[in-house]
Amino acid sequence: MQVHDTPAQEAALRRTIFQLSLASFASMTIQRLCDPMLPVLARDFQVDLGQAAAVIGWFAVVYGMAQLFYGPMSDRFGKYRVIAACTLTSSLGCLGCALAVGLDQLVLARMLSAFTAAAIVPMGMAWVGDAVRYEVRQEQLARLGMGSTMGIFGGQVIGGICTDTIGWRWAFVFMSLGFLVVGVLLWRRQSQAGTLVPKALDAHAQAIPFHRKVMAVWAQPRARLVLSTVLLEGASAFGVVAMGVTHLHQQQGVSLSLAGLAISMFGIGCLSYAIVARHFIRRLGEPGMVHIGTLLFGLPFVFIAFVPDWRWAMLASGLSGFGFFMFHNTLQVMATQMHPPQRATCMTLFAGTLFTGQSLGVLLAAHWVDRWGSTWVIASGALIVVLMGQCIPALIKRTQPHTSSP
Repeated sequence: MQVHDTPAQEAALRRTIFQLSLASFASMTIQRLCDPMLPVLARDFQVDLGQAAAVIGWFAVVYGMAQLFYGPMSDRFGKYRVIAACTLTSSLGCLGCALAVGLDQLVLARMLSAFTAAAIVPMGMAWVGDAVRYEVRQEQLARLGMGSTMGIFGGQVIGGICTDTIGWRWAFVFMSLGFLVVGVLLWRRQSQAGTLVPKALDAHAQAIPFHRKVMAVWAQPRARLVLSTVLLEGASAFGVVAMGVTHLHQQQGVSLSLAGLAISMFGIGCLSYAIVARHFIRRLGEPGMVHIGTLLFGLPFVFIAFVPDWRWAMLASGLSGFGFFMFHNTLQVMATQMHPPQRATCMTLFAGTLFTGQSLGVLLAAHWVDRWGSTWVIASGALIVVLMGQCIPALIKRTQPHTSSP
């Protein structure tokens, strides 16, 4: 059963989700850490911006592909144990980034970081899906998501400040230490976390070959809708966010620290939504969350693209983050229920599709910024999200979720 009736069980669940949130913070921070570094990396390694963006694009490619590995691994060894082990080993990839002497070495070290960090967020969501009943799952996922959304803020700020002051390499040193500390905390909590998840779930999952799990998930109409949506979301939304710092730095002459701080308000907006999520969930429902969330994400970034004042970009970025998480958190919950018997597979496919889209979006956005400038690239990507959000609610109504707990 997925009910935690006693105060001790509820307290254990809160502590476990908090520690998973810390790991998610580290995972998202390392993803966004290089966003404000791109102009300096291009200068230091004497390449153009599109080539420097490989540190973001290839990270996302590996992150997505690694999901095919972590689904079966989590079924075999347990989701929480895989998260703990990957958090610990992520510190090594970050250390490799700090010691890289060329762009190729930096890209390779980033790929190692991506491979190890790839398990943390999707398997954390899958673990919550196993441990928490559907009726309250979105609220718990929003709490878990506080870590990943603050990681957007942390990555932009840490990357920007370190690059402007003590050097971009130190940002990776700090992240290496962070992964190590959080990994130790998670590893020590394995036995307590294991008591919160029904054993029958993992036993059933191990008996089915992975390719059959993928086929079973893809056979669900709701799964096809969610995965197609998150692919487009990853390409357009994350391409826009990744180019935001470069836009403010190049078009308005803002320092990387201030540009990173302005765009990092995106993470504060996401956190703000997580705090008040339950009120919107009850009032709007899934179609309303998608419709309004995409508007709140896209229109502020159109504003950022055309208004020549970085101070207004701070407010717009925060509002955009609020809208993004309203939309994305809804997709996360839908993903946990695409096919409940294969929840780990669902979340690995969800994360893999998201970051495949992200890798394409970031690489294409960086290439187009070099050719056409950041203003039109950011505005176009933001409007794609807005248009997508106006079409999807009607499709959501056709594929209502199964609300029973497995």
